[in-house]
Amino acid sequence: MGMFRIFRRKDPPEQQPGSGHSGYFPLQDAPGRSWDDDDDDIVYRSGTARRAAPAWDEWDSRLDQLDRSVAQVERKRQKWWRRAYWQGRRKRWWAVRIVAAIIALFFALVAWLAITAPLSKSLQPIAPPQVTLLASDGTPIARNGAVVEAPVEVAELPPHVVEAFIATEDRRFYSHWGVDPRGIARAAFTGTGGGSTITQQLAKFTFLTPERSLTRKAREALIAFWLEAWLSKDEILERYLSNAYFGDNMYGLRAASLHYFYRQPENLKPNQAAMLAGLLQAPSAYAPTDHYDRAERRMKIVVRSMVAAGYLTEAEARAMKPPRLDVRNLDGDLPTGTYFADWALPEARTLSDVGYSRETLTTTLDSRLQEAARRAIARAPLGKAQVALVAMHPNGEVVAMIGGKDYAQSAFNRATQAQRQPGSTFKLFVYLAALDAGMSPDDTIDGSEITEGSYRPKNAEGRYAPSITLADAFAHSSNVAAVRLQQKVGTSAVIAMARQLGVSSKLAEGDPSLALGTSAMNLLELTAAYAGVAGNSFPVEPTAFPVESPGFLGSLFDGKDSFSSRTESDIKQLLRKAVNEGTGRAARLSIPNFGKTGTTQDHRDALFVGFAGDLVVGVWVGNDDDTAMPGVYGGTIPARIWKDFMTQALGRQVAPKPTSRPNPQGPVKPLDVPDVGDIPLGDSGATLNIDSGGATINGEVEGVPVGVRIDANGVQLQPQAAPTAPPQPQPAPS
Repeated sequence: MGMFRIFRRKDPPEQQPGSGHSGYFPLQDAPGRSWDDDDDDIVYRSGTARRAAPAWDEWDSRLDQLDRSVAQVERKRQKWWRRAYWQGRRKRWWAVRIVAAIIALFFALVAWLAITAPLSKSLQPIAPPQVTLLASDGTPIARNGAVVEAPVEVAELPPHVVEAFIATEDRRFYSHWGVDPRGIARAAFTGTGGGSTITQQLAKFTFLTPERSLTRKAREALIAFWLEAWLSKDEILERYLSNAYFGDNMYGLRAASLHYFYRQPENLKPNQAAMLAGLLQAPSAYAPTDHYDRAERRMKIVVRSMVAAGYLTEAEARAMKPPRLDVRNLDGDLPTGTYFADWALPEARTLSDVGYSRETLTTTLDSRLQEAARRAIARAPLGKAQVALVAMHPNGEVVAMIGGKDYAQSAFNRATQAQRQPGSTFKLFVYLAALDAGMSPDDTIDGSEITEGSYRPKNAEGRYAPSITLADAFAHSSNVAAVRLQQKVGTSAVIAMARQLGVSSKLAEGDPSLALGTSAMNLLELTAAYAGVAGNSFPVEPTAFPVESPGFLGSLFDGKDSFSSRTESDIKQLLRKAVNEGTGRAARLSIPNFGKTGTTQDHRDALFVGFAGDLVVGVWVGNDDDTAMPGVYGGTIPARIWKDFMTQALGRQVAPKPTSRPNPQGPVKPLDVPDVGDIPLGDSGATLNIDSGGATINGEVEGVPVGVRIDANGVQLQPQAAPTAPPQPQPAPS
């Protein structure tokens, strides 16, 4: 139909349907002839004289258009991957599509760079700034992270500072577009300067990984062009100098200047700037605090580069001497870790603002309670076994944490990282599910030995009863009663109760041994569940930082749940009975306290978890290799550690409060390091003993034993005390 529309558009207006011929022309006729009375050419047809004006060009045009239409229809029928589909295209067709593809690729590239290399990222420090964690009383307990200071501004720096870095790292920085082929060639032949420009280095350590590949180099060059297109040269240089690594955990020119020379970069001398510029090639290898001779040799190379670049004369270069270091407060800047700090630091990073400033955050750790926990651990007859302790408030604020006997020997945190079986402490969830379903502590359950079925648990003491109340079964930790009670309420109800109280570890559905605590979890998770019972508000999320009280209205929408007053009273009755009359008697205090013991198969794990006053505490004892501990139950060593700690904590029998506020920037206090024994001083027989309260030097003066005590009360001269015998372990109850 398109072909006939062409003819209809070109028909002379006087031609009518049915008149004239239908596409056939005599040889003497001129197609498309327009008739004119003045034309001398006359053609006679049917006795009529007519004049014709030839229009062959118009006819050829119609035929060409017809051919193109047919070809277009035929091309549409071709598949795009066929050669015929692309043949015969006009140059303009190709040009339009190539330009469109280039524009689309450009916008896609801009979008990709905006997502993967946002300019704002180059304003952020490449290493997390240093975070100092304080105990609740202000005592520094840990430092972690890079030392990062405020960014520098090129306009504020002396010319010799900028020139030292330009001459060494990128001599043509102000003339290239991000990639410098001449600089690459110079570096290859002379060994002076780097192959990458300053812009490429900024792109590398800000946006890319340190892998070595052609793909990464291509991305580096692409991002360098992107930075050059959107930032000024001074902005690129400022971001480079503010993020580069200078060794000794120092990131950025300001941090390095303060660390090595104790002065702001705006006040650097030429020789100091030259030494700092030389560190960038290999910061750890050239750090002048450890390798001053290497830093000095590298500085001389920088000075020669400044002469070659025209920034210094030969006379000025010869007169430049190596600078003197001025490093201060090294001890206060060393990062130190503890079990609590290792656990708290990830949370601290989420709370700190992204920026160059150092952060000082106050945690919930009570240094006096931490000391009490460490003392309780030190007094326990653990032998080769390891230990973990967690103390928190009912709202989840952790106030003390022990992850092992000695952090210096093992940084593995057994309170947060070790997944161990909770044993009978898991029975809390079984009995809570039963009480929540309407049962009461006085209800009875079959307590006889299980003699049928594939799973036949035994009671630890080998005692059974035809019938036993829930209160007595819980207090004496009857295994058969717990398994039957779980069968009665259903494992799904027990698991649902554990989930309500915040347990997220995997729990075995349909496993009858679940009631005896065979599904592993960590001590922190278990203690937090008991905290939910203590405060009747759950789930409890353990935290290292203070929790703000939500208030009355906030508590209505904080997502917390609670038990009915009857269920709360009943479960606390069971926990109280377990301490007063049951397996947890070794943990009994002079004030009301609640808890539950736990011992796993073959005595591989022993636990006691309970609460009193405003503290919820969990204690675990076991071997890292999961071997047995004969004679150790939850009611022996763990219960005694729990009581020792709680006696100190609630009775305030801990170290006195300091008379002055600790310095947050001072040295870190190693809370997880045991008391150091006597340290010999020379060959005289004198010894130094360091404890939590101070230090004592014991020796002899003319054969008379004397001691010099140094503590918060000053220096005191006292007679040398006779050594005291270590505390003897108490016999384990049967």
